[in-house]
Amino acid sequence: MLINPVDLLLWTFRRNENDVIKLYNALSPIMEVSTGGDMLNFGYWDNSTSHPIDAQKKLCSMIGEMAEISSADIIADIGSGILGPAKIWNSEYPSLQISSVNVNFSQLASVNSGKISKLNSTARMLPFSNSSLDRVIALESAQHFKPIGDFFSESNRILKDNGVLTLAIPTATDDSSLSNLGILKFTWSSEHYSQKNIADELFKNGFEIIESNDIGKNVYSPLAEYYINNRFELQKKILSRYSKYVEKILFESMKKMQSASEKGLIGYLMLKCKRLALDSR
Repeated sequence: MLINPVDLLLWTFRRNENDVIKLYNALSPIMEVSTGGDMLNFGYWDNSTSHPIDAQKKLCSMIGEMAEISSADIIADIGSGILGPAKIWNSEYPSLQISSVNVNFSQLASVNSGKISKLNSTARMLPFSNSSLDRVIALESAQHFKPIGDFFSESNRILKDNGVLTLAIPTATDDSSLSNLGILKFTWSSEHYSQKNIADELFKNGFEIIESNDIGKNVYSPLAEYYINNRFELQKKILSRYSKYVEKILFESMKKMQSASEKGLIGYLMLKCKRLALDSR
């Protein structure tokens, strides 16, 4: 698979919704080929995980528990990818109504959703009526939503009074300059929101953070270690679809991601947010 250099520049610098769609269409197969699974998140790694699929499933379970979807009737997964997490939640809670929202039509069209609803829509204008959902979840997707405040505003609109917004989102510090992040400044094709920026935007758009965990140490370094330790086998799989320079960039990005995490330049937040009553906003 060839990658257009112009598209690469646009993913890095412009990053509008069409650029993000092209990014995932071009690079998502790397994750699928490398893991053999259908999820696109980094995963949560601990002593019980030894493979990316295990780590990805664990992260899905963790955000589902944080969102308390066991007590919900209807939820929306925003930036749903190819429905990997939604399928897990559907198997665990068969009566749960799940809507998977994705701006990328080709991703939605590529999967059989069963009873899961598929909605092709931007996160900045969600296709739900006011106060209609119990939970809104964005699992490693909101870093692409620009401006993120529009997504928070829409989430507030569609959630019921006791509704919960839950995020799993990569973050960067104010020190995440080109000199500090190096290659990640280009290959981490997202908005590089800081934790403070996210918290400020949540408050401005009617949310109170009731639980916050930075799980970066269980995300970046162990994922990088897995890739480094298994590079020979992973390289063969990737080179069956991509050029050598793509795998080389991926390898260098993994190493930089590990060092940036260890230096505290990047983090990974899990947030549980309560929708505030109108008179509290």
